[in-house]
Amino acid sequence: MPSTFDYDPQANYEVRTFDVPYQKALGQPWEATIYQPQGDGPFPAILFVHGGAWNAGHRTQQEIFNVGLASSGLVIASVDFRLAPDQPYPAQVQDASYGIRWLKAHASEFNASPDHLGGAGASSGGHTLMLAAMRPHDPRYTVLSSPDVERHDGTVAYAIAGSPVLDSYARYQYAQRIENDSLMSNSVNYFLNEETMQEGSPQGILDRGEDAVLPPLLIIQGTADLNIPMSIPRTFVESYRAASGNVEIEEYPDMPHNFILRAGKETDHALEVAKAFVARQLATANATV
Repeated sequence: MPSTFDYDPQANYEVRTFDVPYQKALGQPWEATIYQPQGDGPFPAILFVHGGAWNAGHRTQQEIFNVGLASSGLVIASVDFRLAPDQPYPAQVQDASYGIRWLKAHASEFNASPDHLGGAGASSGGHTLMLAAMRPHDPRYTVLSSPDVERHDGTVAYAIAGSPVLDSYARYQYAQRIENDSLMSNSVNYFLNEETMQEGSPQGILDRGEDAVLPPLLIIQGTADLNIPMSIPRTFVESYRAASGNVEIEEYPDMPHNFILRAGKETDHALEVAKAFVARQLATANATV
């Protein structure tokens, strides 16, 4: 029977942080950092996918945001994964898909429940998370497996995306227009060509009318984001709603790309928005049990 959660977004728990291995891809161990509230539980769980333009980054770089979520009574597992240029698309989506299934399989080890598991990601991690969430059964993405995860699928009950790259091809075109060599080269390192940028685009999934899964989604976006023009998240919101998806967008005037990396009143507010969003999703899930 699915779990019900008495989740209070205003709760305040102490948080224990520790690392565990979660998968081996190409023979190399990859780790997850667990942010675990210290309380009775079991707690709802979220898999977090870090940013870094598909070429860099680390599972602990969003620690302020992840600790903030965990302190309200959410178990967060933030995972490392394969990076470009050594491992191009769809390696990161494969790792994220496996991470979702792994967290469901091992949730009880972290005083968490596998039910109503959420996903979160920032920047390129938002792109990776959304591909995994929208195509949870795609055999290209679910190729990594192990006996412990076989009975679990890669679906998420909801998604939170901070400064996400929701249209990888449009973002590449934007980088060309502003002559940002770093953004261009990072995109090419990961996708290899423009055709793959279009195929591996959450916006492209909607534009092509694919039979996608559309979990409830919260987008956190700064309006002074020089990496992502506001046209990308706003277009995605329109398309997601047109496809009958439930999406909320919270815009932060004058805030830069991935501002939730840093402490500040805007990050504090974004945390409150995210926790309230999670509470609504869990309340809806509880109502259907």
